[in-house]
Amino acid sequence: DVVETQEHYKSRWRSIWIMYLTMFLSSVGFSIVIMSVWPYLQKIDPTADASFLGWIIASYSIGQMVASPLFGLWSNYRPRREPLVVSTAISVAANCLYAYVHVPHSHNKYYMLTARALVGFGAGNVAVVRSYIAGATSLTERTSAMANTSACQAVGFILGPVFQTCFTLIGEEGVTWKFLCLQLNMYTTPVLFGALLGVINIILIFAIFREHRVDDMGRQYKSINSDGEGSDVLDQNTEGSIDHIAVVALNVLFFVILFVFAVFETIATPLTMDMYSWTRKEAVFYNGIILSVIGIESVIVFMVVKTLSKKTGERAILHAGLLVVLVGFFILLPWGKKLPNIQWQEIKNNSIPRTAPSEMLMPFWSLQELQLPSNHTAEPVGCPATQSWCLNTPMIYLAQYLSSDVLIGLGYPVCNVMSYTLYSKVLGPKPQGVYMGWLTASGSGARILGPVFVSQIYTHLGPRWAFSLICGIVVASLLLLEIVYKRLIAFSVRYGRMQE
Repeated sequence: DVVETQEHYKSRWRSIWIMYLTMFLSSVGFSIVIMSVWPYLQKIDPTADASFLGWIIASYSIGQMVASPLFGLWSNYRPRREPLVVSTAISVAANCLYAYVHVPHSHNKYYMLTARALVGFGAGNVAVVRSYIAGATSLTERTSAMANTSACQAVGFILGPVFQTCFTLIGEEGVTWKFLCLQLNMYTTPVLFGALLGVINIILIFAIFREHRVDDMGRQYKSINSDGEGSDVLDQNTEGSIDHIAVVALNVLFFVILFVFAVFETIATPLTMDMYSWTRKEAVFYNGIILSVIGIESVIVFMVVKTLSKKTGERAILHAGLLVVLVGFFILLPWGKKLPNIQWQEIKNNSIPRTAPSEMLMPFWSLQELQLPSNHTAEPVGCPATQSWCLNTPMIYLAQYLSSDVLIGLGYPVCNVMSYTLYSKVLGPKPQGVYMGWLTASGSGARILGPVFVSQIYTHLGPRWAFSLICGIVVASLLLLEIVYKRLIAFSVRYGRMQE
């Protein structure tokens, strides 16, 4: 008994597509610089270390964690266009600030920290996007719409590194416009491109986006956000209380899912530079390609999940996704005997220092670097001797790293879309802005703690400790899912209005 005009249906889905675009641009804003933050940070401020990198990455999520509940609350009582436009404008301004962090003569790393925090604050509109899509789709449309939303987010994660990889062709020096104090190089051009996309997004929100809302059965009713009043359909379908145990459990599970993926993203560049003696430029380029391939894999997974969930249900797929992530991090543990190449920064008199590792453990290009003249300024590569674990922890082979990438790229998108879908169904037809804000905030909290956790543990204890602890966290989340499994059902199913 779906009561909806053709005109309303078309307008509703046009607005949903604008939300897909907003989600895409939000993820691009994060991923377009993720591979280049570390080398750019080293270039503009030599005082920054790997530990500060963790705070740079986390600052995005701190901003998003603060903003998400605020934008969610705003969207519950006012037209959603307002928080969407304001948040996107903040992101545009923050990207422009990032392009100028090289200008100050000191404390550059703190300017970068501020810019990334403001980009994250603007990305708090994810809560608005998710709550709108949850309210503008029926129960039967929800899984597909949430999968499409996550697919758009994944495409953003794909194209962000792709854009960054393309912009590496500009080089580290690039072009300087002195009258604007602006350097267009492989580090600044991506964020300026992101700012341009944000401006386009604002224009489309004004031109196309409209407020729409339907109940779980797909029946149209007036949106609180536009009229300030609901219809009788709204009152009839919001009777009953939300299962807050299921809500809290899903917040915890979503925290774990985002935590492990944040660890995976953050550690990619430092890990490959340490293990495979890649230069800064090589690490950005190769990891950009790897993450792009993983992103393509994720989009395929999202499309498959939409069909598979109709047969097995969201809960079973979430369980399987967590198991795949666990295997992915287990494979990433150091198992062999070969040690990584050690980075020796002080090379004098064209000779190999006494403390250097034997030639058997060093690749040909490392031996070449040791024979360079003392006045040569080649970038040191390898695992820094200042990280004591480099001297006794086996290296992670490239095959291990790539296999882990594939598995995590399979498990993460499954867990992401299923947790969002289950969450929106558990909440039911009530306004979800604040609840989605808290879910986004829990994910942002994970993105804060994940990079800080891995940068500290990895720097001081090495990959064996870091990835072992991640495996333990995923096992704990699997146990939690088993405990609350039967409670993760739709609001309308719980109160007997629909059958599962």
